[in-house]
Amino acid sequence: MKRRHFIQQVLTAATAVWAGAARAAAKPDWKQLLPPAAYAVLFEEDTEPPYTSPLLNEHRPGHFVCAACYQPLFDAATKYESGTGWPSFFRPLPDAVATQRDFKLLVPRTEYHCSHCGGHQGHVFDDGPAPTGLRYCNNGVALHFVPREQPLPVLRG
Repeated sequence: MKRRHFIQQVLTAATAVWAGAARAAAKPDWKQLLPPAAYAVLFEEDTEPPYTSPLLNEHRPGHFVCAACYQPLFDAATKYESGTGWPSFFRPLPDAVATQRDFKLLVPRTEYHCSHCGGHQGHVFDDGPAPTGLRYCNNGVALHFVPREQPLPVLRG
């Protein structure tokens, strides 16, 4: 009986190790897939310099998707000119972002991430326009723009 119990434990442990390795293998190596600046913002919570993103001048209909996993985050209709130097939106798509408190500047802020891959996007502030009064201040390198007439890329990760 002890031998059977031992074999079951070994098989259970081996299955757990194999399943963990399979999950790790399925997760993309973001550092290999992304340009260094995008990786630094998305997975090291860096911030790009203001007024450097070409997305500041993007005004076509479409969607802004996470630069890592391609999950749609914002409809272009929610983008507005905040004057801050970063692409700004007043509402994300439903369930597209997750938030948490950030104390990196000693003052509490609300940081938001892509809800699919966890990539850092920016911070949300309560000084935005109607109808929400919110400003989702996004790093441009953390986004890709997909014009409305093009299909959305396949979700990865």
